[in-house]
Amino acid sequence: MDVADLAAFLARHPPFDSVGAAALEAIAQGSRVDRFADGDLILDAFRNPSVEVFVVLEGHVHLWNDADTPADGHDEVVSPGGVFGFSAMLTESSIGPRAVAAGAVVVARIPAVLAAPVFTSRRGARFLAEIVSSARRRVSAAPTYSLVDELIVRPPLVVESSTPVVEVARRMTAEGVPCAVIRLEAGGFGLVTDSVLRARVLAERRPPSSPAQSVMDTSVPAAVLGDSAAEALLLLLDRDAEFLLVTDRAGQLRGVVAPRDFAISPTTAGVSLHEQLRRATSVEDLACHSAGIPAMLGDLLSRGLASGRVIAVYSSVVDTLVRRAIEFVFARHPELSVDAFTWLSLGSNGRREAMLSSDVDSAAAFDGPVPDTDIARYRAAFGEVYEVLARAGLSGDEHGATARHALFSRTNDDWRAAGQQWLAAPAEHNGAMMTSLLVDGRPIHGDPGLPTVTRVFGDLRRHPGTMRLLLQESLSKRAKLRSMRHILARQPDTFDIKTHALVPIVNIARWAALSVGSAALPTTERLRAASGSAMLPDEQASTLIEVFGVLQRLRLRYQLMQHRAGDRPSDLITMSRMSSIDRSVIAQAVREISTVQRRMDNIAHFVPAEAWASPEPAY
Repeated sequence: MDVADLAAFLARHPPFDSVGAAALEAIAQGSRVDRFADGDLILDAFRNPSVEVFVVLEGHVHLWNDADTPADGHDEVVSPGGVFGFSAMLTESSIGPRAVAAGAVVVARIPAVLAAPVFTSRRGARFLAEIVSSARRRVSAAPTYSLVDELIVRPPLVVESSTPVVEVARRMTAEGVPCAVIRLEAGGFGLVTDSVLRARVLAERRPPSSPAQSVMDTSVPAAVLGDSAAEALLLLLDRDAEFLLVTDRAGQLRGVVAPRDFAISPTTAGVSLHEQLRRATSVEDLACHSAGIPAMLGDLLSRGLASGRVIAVYSSVVDTLVRRAIEFVFARHPELSVDAFTWLSLGSNGRREAMLSSDVDSAAAFDGPVPDTDIARYRAAFGEVYEVLARAGLSGDEHGATARHALFSRTNDDWRAAGQQWLAAPAEHNGAMMTSLLVDGRPIHGDPGLPTVTRVFGDLRRHPGTMRLLLQESLSKRAKLRSMRHILARQPDTFDIKTHALVPIVNIARWAALSVGSAALPTTERLRAASGSAMLPDEQASTLIEVFGVLQRLRLRYQLMQHRAGDRPSDLITMSRMSSIDRSVIAQAVREISTVQRRMDNIAHFVPAEAWASPEPAY
């Protein structure tokens, strides 16, 4: 079966039937078609996690979803178009199934890097939901693909937009609910909550007879029936919202979910800790609750949530800690407005890739002109924010990129002027370094539309000289197992997984995304956006995506081990303490990254900078 035939076959079967033609062709090109005879073992994911998804093209496959099921009593028969192996692939756990050919069988093997985006899309979530509902927990060891549907515990209170606020409050009290949904004529929804009533009625002294529509919050995030609970939780955390609306595919309201409701979902274990952080009443309280973060991450990982999602949850928790620290500090400084600035997370947390060892890098942008004396007071307050974060176990490099320093806290106009200066002369004023830092910026407090400095870099491709210098900077950090300095000094056999493996990928991805005009932040999204460009052919982009995921998984696992041993989590790993498999994985990862770096170096020397952003590889 050639590439075109395989793509056409996949297009007829879920969850691939909602994938675009270009993506299907890429999946087909990256897949392998194998033939098996009757009785051949195709997969045993009870022994090893599957790194592929299998699609039956011809024949039938017997599946054992439970490791204890007798060899002569399979649980399921998969026919052409059927899919298996996705549970182990998504959770990176050895949870089955075991698959054996029932007669002559032809199977397509799709690598995880190509299959995972399909299964984590909305169509993929619905596919998984249908699988779960039809096979309802037949596999005791398998993870729960909990749905947001399962978190709805009661019908929502719905009122008309013209209902007086005093009547809304009375009905909320009578029914014992924390919010009321306002149905709008245009088909959308608004929300009245206890906090909305306090802020917009009591504090602003609006008349109790005001219509609900005049005080409601319309920025409430929404999920759709069939969405996974884990994805819904991440949406709620990213938006720092009190509630999440749940609708059906037709847009009809089906329920309202609060953060505490997620505590019943196995795939969202630890949300109660997030709520404790969000509602901490003092700095001491915040520090006390934050001590449970590493254990929560370990629990998420052990319950089957993929490492990439665990890392994303941690980044959301860090966002919550920063927001709460800002609130505590500025409550002590009523002379300073907490609404006068936007706080941007930089670095790994800006990309939602933070680890236990990560520093909290940041920048601040002020709206409009602010006197120098006031900016100095704000910077001092930002320093207090870092003191609170330090008590909560988060570090910020005293000499690094933090909003308490003048270099990283400016008015919006000053940021814009600085960004234009860095573009024009990147070799001056640390222009290349500042550009790399700022393009990773993500607003987590204040007006998300306020900072304009990141938009300055949208036309970097029009500055080939700047692009060339940024490329040189990006390739200056080489992937390697050990530095010559360590070898000559006979230092312990250690490996800095961040400096010598992950940072090179992050730098490549950042530069490649800029070269194609992508505003993506996460490293894997940047690599996907730049895939197929002159500098980053599809195959090498896919390799880096896979390598990055593997290294992040190892990094998370070893940092949790360090924490459990009573050590401070770090990126320094003692190779002799690693399994032989992990050592070989790291060695192979370094080789793959080095290969990409050498190719980019060669192109930079022989291909004009103007051609780097072309959609097709140069050669």
